[in-house]
Amino acid sequence: MVDVAVIDYGMGNLHSASKALEFVAPGKKILVTSDRDEILNAKRVVFPGVGAIRDCMAEIRRLQLDTLLPELIKTRPVLAICVGMQALMDSSEENGGVDCIGVLPGKVRFFGDHLVDSDGQELKVPHMGWNQVQQVRDHPIWHGIEPDSRFYFVHSYYVEAQNSDQIIGSTEYGSNFSAALTEKNLVAVQFHPEKSQHAGLALLNNFINWDGSC
Repeated sequence: MVDVAVIDYGMGNLHSASKALEFVAPGKKILVTSDRDEILNAKRVVFPGVGAIRDCMAEIRRLQLDTLLPELIKTRPVLAICVGMQALMDSSEENGGVDCIGVLPGKVRFFGDHLVDSDGQELKVPHMGWNQVQQVRDHPIWHGIEPDSRFYFVHSYYVEAQNSDQIIGSTEYGSNFSAALTEKNLVAVQFHPEKSQHAGLALLNNFINWDGSC
């Protein structure tokens, strides 16, 4: 049986994600695949994403992942990364407005063209680089990771979660936004753990050892 299926829909950082998983879980079978049966047979699933949400959602629907992912989340641990997280929300402002999968209630918003920090200094969009993630509440995904650890971000759009109980991590960039959400067997993160060195590898290791709902 496959230990972790990394979903390939042509829009993810698949190589770096799979290599990071192989590093933290030597001996585990990590498979990059778009095959529905292989994904269903995996013990855990990673749903990455890079690119414009309109193109991502087109491929997600073509491969019927919009119906598969909600079923997966009911039965096994799932980790969504970056645009993978955004695709699970109700909708996104990107590309003039796009309906998403709707697993997590909330919207994906644009940072804006004139984003400033609390001192009035202009902030660049996209939000690119290292930033602190506040652990809003305890979750097994944070095990052994210091509060306010820094993770690597690359995004112009951010998640505005509707259900505050689902927020387990937040980050400040112009304003406070949801950096990590959870619901049952799902953890979704805006940052890239596979690019976040020690803290990111620790998070991936926690995912490999997480049984699901907490």
